[in-house]
Amino acid sequence: MKKVIIAEKPSVAKNIADAFNIKTRRDGYFDGDDYLITWAFGHLLQLYDAKDYDENMKAWRLEKFPFIPEKFQYKVKCDGVHKASVDKGAEKQINIIKSLIDRDDVDGVISATDFDREGQVIGDELFLYFNEKKPVFRILLNEWTAEEVKKGMTNLKPNEEMKSLQDAGIGRQWADWIIGINLTSVATLRYNPNDKKILNIGRVLLPTLKIIYDRDKEIENFESSTYYKLIATFKTKNNEEFEGTYYENDNEKFDDKEIPENIAKLLKDKSGEIIEKQVEKKKDYAPLLFNLSNLQGYVTSKYKGWTSDKVLKVAQSLYEKKFITYPRTGSVALEESLKDRTKKVLDVIKKGLPYESQIKFIDNKRIFDNSKVESHSAIVPTYMKPTGLNKDEEIVYTVIKNRFIMQFLPIAEYEETKLVSKVNESSVKGVFVSKGKVQIVEGWRIVEKTETKDTILPMVSEKEIVDVTDGKVNTVTKKPPKLHNEKTLLRVMETCGKSFKDEEDTEEMMASILSGFSIGTPATRAETIKKLKDASYIQAKGKSLTCTELGKTLIEIFPAKELLDLEYTGRLEKTLSDIEKGKFKKDEFLSMIKEFTINAVDLIKKDTSMLKNFKVEVPNGTESLGACPICGNPVVENDKGFGCTNWKNGCNFTVWKNDKFIASIGRKVTSQMIELLLKNGKVGFRNLKSKKGTTYAAYLKYVRDDKTGYYKWEMEFIK
Repeated sequence: MKKVIIAEKPSVAKNIADAFNIKTRRDGYFDGDDYLITWAFGHLLQLYDAKDYDENMKAWRLEKFPFIPEKFQYKVKCDGVHKASVDKGAEKQINIIKSLIDRDDVDGVISATDFDREGQVIGDELFLYFNEKKPVFRILLNEWTAEEVKKGMTNLKPNEEMKSLQDAGIGRQWADWIIGINLTSVATLRYNPNDKKILNIGRVLLPTLKIIYDRDKEIENFESSTYYKLIATFKTKNNEEFEGTYYENDNEKFDDKEIPENIAKLLKDKSGEIIEKQVEKKKDYAPLLFNLSNLQGYVTSKYKGWTSDKVLKVAQSLYEKKFITYPRTGSVALEESLKDRTKKVLDVIKKGLPYESQIKFIDNKRIFDNSKVESHSAIVPTYMKPTGLNKDEEIVYTVIKNRFIMQFLPIAEYEETKLVSKVNESSVKGVFVSKGKVQIVEGWRIVEKTETKDTILPMVSEKEIVDVTDGKVNTVTKKPPKLHNEKTLLRVMETCGKSFKDEEDTEEMMASILSGFSIGTPATRAETIKKLKDASYIQAKGKSLTCTELGKTLIEIFPAKELLDLEYTGRLEKTLSDIEKGKFKKDEFLSMIKEFTINAVDLIKKDTSMLKNFKVEVPNGTESLGACPICGNPVVENDKGFGCTNWKNGCNFTVWKNDKFIASIGRKVTSQMIELLLKNGKVGFRNLKSKKGTTYAAYLKYVRDDKTGYYKWEMEFIK
């Protein structure tokens, strides 16, 4: 009997076939003695559109939302160009997979999709769609080399053991459908009904936009400030020069330029003494192994024209070609079980390098640490030396390889020197401080030689006399923060807005990342940034990212504020992570999502902030009674009342002719009354009678209730 293996892509199916030396390729699969190896093309199925559940949903109307199906269903995915048509390639491949599984000589299925939330769903969608009864197993691999494939086949898991991963994947899928379909539709109708451009609203999209918006605002509201520093130049007896910054009472900043200028004058032709010299040896550890966000940040900041989306695509290609391990990971360490394999990879990779003799395999917690691994280990090379790489693949592979090699080179060491100099002038109360570094051990820095900006100080001793050759006052203007770039944005998304001063990954930061409390996942962040650009919410300025007017307006008017809140979105992502670990139920998560969506739809429907942007002409044969207090468009009379002509765009200003309150005070709603109300904001009545029979006069105002969105009358007595 045979088993059907379903890979996520044709290239991975080829890797599996190669591992078992299966050469026979048929239409849509490889044919072997023990295995029939077929493939998907990512997702072959997609969730129903709203109109598939109900034909009435073809036309978007505000009153039809929120729309949440009782039971979610899947269909063959749509053609990428002609959305109304089925993707013929996907349909054909689904039929091939089904026919292979249904063969009499097949007794089981092995899902060989990527070992992550999305990969799990790609396979499970098919099994649910087929209502598959034959046993399904799961192969869980971090790379597709022949050695790992064979090993993985001896450690298959029953697919039902992956139920938590499936729940997280499907929960994510359904949640994004509920939020995306409802809020995109209602926001487009409310804010952009006459424009064909759809306003894309998403669970991860909006909080990411808010991160960029907040930085833009920070820069816009920044107030620059200036202070002054005094820098002296000293010369040693060997004619070597160095600079020192003037400190008085532990402060080097002066608000008044005159003070340091006066001190500078006192330095002329003076000498000084080195009153203190501190030399401290320090260790400089190699940066940790790459996870996807760090890899994307590194490449986009170092190489021109790269986006995080491009980095992911190139890394995915290297993975499918068996040259690197799984790229969509949040981990910066390797599982402890990978020590032997890592040693083997290192022995292959280091061959022929000019510093090969310095590379030594070591086992430490910076490299191997199970507590720092979530599902997948960090991105490292495999034992297969690449051939035929294109230019882009060469760049990404090289930075991954270099980061890997750095771990097994000596720790870089340097001496940090601090000199304190006192000038021989009683009026100069403070001291001059000089700091510099000298590299002692190059260590891992040999891999990527970078120009150092470190100051090198001359060899001087305590109590040595030095001459002052110059004193200058530097003006320092405090600059606003920089615009976000993809590197900084990815870091904020990864840590859900928590700021970490150090570039180096701290223990606290790693705990934050691995908790799952983040904006999006390593696999989706690059796509989110691309979607923001495609939606015209953000634009690139060189390597920097900034909001467009559309993106800025959307953040400022969007009423469902939770979706802009990093904490809220982080909690949703954390909940999905907890579902994956079996700590939270998918149904409870979806209940939260449904409740949020129903409330958000209601808030958007009631939001009137953009209605004034729509201008409507007075219909023929009617006369304007005044400007609508909500949107400024004409209010006209109709059979049942007096209403705003902007009603198609959602303006609900209406005063009904049979208004019960007006009738209760013995009056009628007339066109004259409406004219006065629109002109003055209120309308006065005399000779009104109370229940006790007394006569009174009052102004009536027609006031909107922000909670319900409806209008009610308020009375103001006239004395």
